[in-house]
Amino acid sequence: MPDRPLYLVAGPDRGDDLLNWSPDEALPELTRRGRTPFTISEGISWLLQQPDKLEPNRCFMCIGSRLTNAGGRLDARTPAIWISGGTGRDGKDRKDAPKVGWCWAGNRHTWLGFGSTTGRIA
Repeated sequence: MPDRPLYLVAGPDRGDDLLNWSPDEALPELTRRGRTPFTISEGISWLLQQPDKLEPNRCFMCIGSRLTNAGGRLDARTPAIWISGGTGRDGKDRKDAPKVGWCWAGNRHTWLGFGSTTGRIA
């Protein structure tokens, strides 16, 4: 990432073609394509500019914000942004609300792609 507080993300994509992939599977594929996964800040910033990019059943993970543990391995928790179904702890009042949370790195979700960029311009 650029070493400055503000930069431009080029070619943002929510990764619909990677729906139902796990983060562990998606990262090598994004790298092979020459794409860089979104950080959670980049995903939120993109949605603030283009809120229509977040739709029910078409949401995305931000695997560029996975933490590295003390052993140098990626943490199993993977940040994601999605539309709440208003179930569980969300509650009925939160139905259709945007949500920031995390999923497990080995899990697949039919409704979560992988946000990525073709580059960052300082």
